[in-house]
Amino acid sequence: MRRLRCSWSSLKPIIIISTPLALLPLPLVIRTKEAECAYILIIMAVYWMTEVLPLSVTALIPALLFPLLGIMKSSQVAGVYFKDFHLLLLGVICLATSIEKWGLHRRIALRLVTGLGVNPGMLMLGFMVGCAFLSMWLSNTSTVAMVMPIVEAVIQQVLNASEEASKDHKGALNGISNPALQLEDIEAQHDQSESEKIKSIEAGIMEQIQTAPEEPETVEPPPPYSGRYRTREDHMMCKGLSLCIAYSSSIGGLTTLSGTSTNLIFAEYIYQYYPDCTVVNFGNWFVLCLPICIIMLILSWIFLHWMYLGSNFLYMSSIFFILLCVSLAHSLPFSSLCFRASLCSRQRTEKEKTTAKVLRDQYDSLGPISWQEIITLIIFTLMAVLWFTRNPGFMPGWSSLFPNYPGYATDATVALLLGFTFFIIPGHKPSAERYEALITWKDFQACMPWEISLLVGGGFALAEGTKISGLSTWVAELLTPLGNLPILATVTIACLIVTSITEVASNAATMTIFLPILAPLSEAIGVNPLYMLIPTALCVSFSFLLPVSNPPNAIVFTYGHLTSMDMVKAGLGVNVIGVLTVLLALTTWGTPLLNLDTYPDWAPVVNSTGV
Repeated sequence: MRRLRCSWSSLKPIIIISTPLALLPLPLVIRTKEAECAYILIIMAVYWMTEVLPLSVTALIPALLFPLLGIMKSSQVAGVYFKDFHLLLLGVICLATSIEKWGLHRRIALRLVTGLGVNPGMLMLGFMVGCAFLSMWLSNTSTVAMVMPIVEAVIQQVLNASEEASKDHKGALNGISNPALQLEDIEAQHDQSESEKIKSIEAGIMEQIQTAPEEPETVEPPPPYSGRYRTREDHMMCKGLSLCIAYSSSIGGLTTLSGTSTNLIFAEYIYQYYPDCTVVNFGNWFVLCLPICIIMLILSWIFLHWMYLGSNFLYMSSIFFILLCVSLAHSLPFSSLCFRASLCSRQRTEKEKTTAKVLRDQYDSLGPISWQEIITLIIFTLMAVLWFTRNPGFMPGWSSLFPNYPGYATDATVALLLGFTFFIIPGHKPSAERYEALITWKDFQACMPWEISLLVGGGFALAEGTKISGLSTWVAELLTPLGNLPILATVTIACLIVTSITEVASNAATMTIFLPILAPLSEAIGVNPLYMLIPTALCVSFSFLLPVSNPPNAIVFTYGHLTSMDMVKAGLGVNVIGVLTVLLALTTWGTPLLNLDTYPDWAPVVNSTGV
């Protein structure tokens, strides 16, 4: 492995230099703006996929080469790098910083887990629900980094409980008495001794009676399964819990526009190139993607339960669906029903008792909720409500209060307004000490992903360059024969392509490459651009196969419970579940929600063919 790393490090300079040299015939021989833009696009794609340079550094290539090749002026390129997306990101990171600083994430995660039960199946479901909820508002990387230490503590306690239970069982087999049963054993031995003496006297046998118990046969303990784990079942449980954290954090981020960088890139692209499109907003996106998230979580939980916790997943899933239906029918808290069911259904094992104690101790160690957490939760709730009600579509939103300025206020306006409050509200009660706000600029800088800001800006610049140079139109015309296929088949092909590429390339980089290609393609074949772009934007987040596919996978992989093949086997199933769920949403509730079956007025009229 070390040799491979050294060889790859030595190959990086070669790729950096050879790629632009090998592609020089494009701008030098063809000498068209399309070819010059394609030259830049291919270089960036190679650099992004191989990561021979940092992603944010590669994103600066358009600012360097577009002016030199006469595609865009330097001032034009610079103006494209900073968009409404960055303002929204600033406000969201302010919220995430406060949540992490005051420990609200740990309270939410532990409360959800303890409410759903402690047997391995329900424990997995609890962690998946907690991670999915947190990743709706935080980055999936931050979510996994915060929750995985809790999972690891639970895993270690469960393994210790298994070892202690094994020692107790072995001690009982070797004749170690139980104090609770000691009196009963003494009486039994006394009765047995008297009976033996009587029998021996009657038979005339005058010999010493052996009253000591016979030594039990010593059974050699089985060899350890795999170093850290006592049994294969323990190892499989560790694998399942680790994978459920990585996958659910990526699934939960699909639900909100601010949940993942790819969602934000998609939204900003729509706002920039289809300014009259008003159907893409926080409320519509949430209504579209929340069922997708729920279906994927349930199916992924059943799949992982079957792979790593045993074949009784049908029993567990049937209980889950029954409890869900009961809670919806009677308006009862779902977590309360799960907790009661886990208590009443059967006696807890030693593992489950130890796990419950660990989770309860960790939750109790947080103490009563602090007023900083309460303020953060209030702002968090207010931000979500304002996002929902800005322009919900089915009713007038608060943006209608400003009829003279339609479209001026966006989700970024809400995020910035409430983000400012974190720097104003004091973080401690008034005292003689110096004033300090809920978050400081130093706290904010530690959480702000500046590299994502540059990466997204480079993607916007690349998209603008492909449009101005005509490259996107040329590619769309080249792919026009795909319009002869059924539209759903074309969308499925696009989803499979981006899902495959995102396993080896950055999600954001993949999105920025395909948006300027698929949007003109949908226009050329007369399809609503959202019908093509929304499933693609969602499938870009399905990078579940490899440890290097995304940061959450890498984080859980470093804990040592998984191998690369474990991720490939589980990731293939979750990928299939994700793509099929997105296609189901696209053809059912997504079509009437966003009017995907008609070609919209806000898109350029190229072909009159509909879906």
